[in-house]
Amino acid sequence: MGNQRPDRLRAWPGVHGFFNGLFPREYDFLAILKDQADRTVAGVSILVQWLRTTPHQNPNDLVRIEQDVDVLRHAMEEKLISSFSTPFDRQDIYSISRQMDYILNSSKETALEMYAFGVVADPPILAMAQYLHAGTFSIAEAIRVMNTDRERAEELIRQGREEYHRIEDMYITGMAKLFKTSDPMDAMKTLEIYHHLRYAGRALRDTLDILHNALIDLA
Repeated sequence: MGNQRPDRLRAWPGVHGFFNGLFPREYDFLAILKDQADRTVAGVSILVQWLRTTPHQNPNDLVRIEQDVDVLRHAMEEKLISSFSTPFDRQDIYSISRQMDYILNSSKETALEMYAFGVVADPPILAMAQYLHAGTFSIAEAIRVMNTDRERAEELIRQGREEYHRIEDMYITGMAKLFKTSDPMDAMKTLEIYHHLRYAGRALRDTLDILHNALIDLA
């Protein structure tokens, strides 16, 4: 798969330009990924603002942006199938897009279930959402510069990984407090929300790992 260029050709000067001319890229997949990343950042930002506003209202804006991104992602998948040439491995392009989709899906599910279950954001929930937002911003910025400023992209990926670890730490902190509550029903509902945010954090981690692999492929 990938960009259809055997690794052994990389050692030949000028071979990339030759193949780019012979098989030009029909679609700007970096631009498409950047668009999806920006919308993911916007969606997580909506989640953070929603969590800060009480009483919580139906999170319709978050549902809409998640649906819009689904349309964008499916269109990109069709382009991947029909395109001969891609800027880096096409499986990595697909996986980055899919993992970002998991981030947004988990954000939407967090809000929908909190609204349905009557869960109010506690400090760990808000903190995890804020760290998730910072991490997705790092992804979007890394995609923006990965083809022009490798060093900056590496730093952004490192920053994003730090946000992932903060999510994990806050999850543990929140769980420790949750197990001491005297209301088991409230604890069960809040636990479900913690799990959604932790899952979003792990999708963040996986996105960063695949993005780093793609960055190496671009070198």
